[in-house]
Amino acid sequence: MASTDDAYVTADITTVQAKIPGYVASIEVRDNQHVRAGDVLLRLDDGDYKLAVRAARDGVAGAEATVSRIDQQIAAAKASVLQADAAVAAMEAKRDVAKADYSRASRLVAANVTSQATLDSADAERKSAASNLETARAAVAVARANVKVLESQRVEAENAVASAETALAKAERDLSFAIIRSPVDGIVSNRAAQLGTLLQAGSRVAALVPLEAVRIDANFKETQLEGIAPGAHVKIAVDAYPDADIEGVVESISPATGSVFSLLPSENATGNFTKVVQRVPVRITVPKSAAENGYLRAGMSVIVDIDTRTGGPDPVHTAAR
Repeated sequence: MASTDDAYVTADITTVQAKIPGYVASIEVRDNQHVRAGDVLLRLDDGDYKLAVRAARDGVAGAEATVSRIDQQIAAAKASVLQADAAVAAMEAKRDVAKADYSRASRLVAANVTSQATLDSADAERKSAASNLETARAAVAVARANVKVLESQRVEAENAVASAETALAKAERDLSFAIIRSPVDGIVSNRAAQLGTLLQAGSRVAALVPLEAVRIDANFKETQLEGIAPGAHVKIAVDAYPDADIEGVVESISPATGSVFSLLPSENATGNFTKVVQRVPVRITVPKSAAENGYLRAGMSVIVDIDTRTGGPDPVHTAAR
């Protein structure tokens, strides 16, 4: 049997903190009240955050309107390209007619059938048609370039929509944080926020102690470890309830002594050395029924007796073999 009175009830205490700054508008719980995960603990003044959401939604609407307007401009620009292509086709037809007229006039002048003035007029028409064709082709190039510019602007506008949607998501997320909820089941303790208090991001609101998940950490001398193994039966005496009969089970043994994790670990390499028996933390689970009745509170002192005849293989002798 291994016994120690250096043992205490422990629990994973959750510290609830504000994620956004704001004034406390209402407090929904009191100290020592049992809450479930998701229950509202308090509410912050959310007026500014609602305005931010509204502004972000307006930003999204404006960005989407810009995309819609550019889409209309792209459609008009593509229509202009089609018109310019049609104009090029018409100018090519006129150029072909003018070239044919010039060729015919050249033959007639050579045959002395018509005057030089007729040839000069046909030549002028041919040159004018060629010039008009080049102008039409340039208009097509300009129209197509305009489409590309608008398509590039549309990509930028789509990026602006994505940025606006991200800003909206952040604003809505910040607004949701104005309601501070319990992340776990537990008992509200050490509530720090008061009505009207200005909380900053990271300010502590309260602590939550999960009494249904308490356990015992017992510190045994290193000379007592022989025979202590996971699964060993434990008798627990609670100082607050001397008549209570609680049994537990060894869950695990710490891989290091408590002094290893101290802020100022001992340094024995120099000076005089005095041997001090070290203590090793042993974690003990308690029955769910004992935890749920609320008798065991985090920080309570207990006395534990471990039956070294029970449990799994002795880690000391197992390692020696």
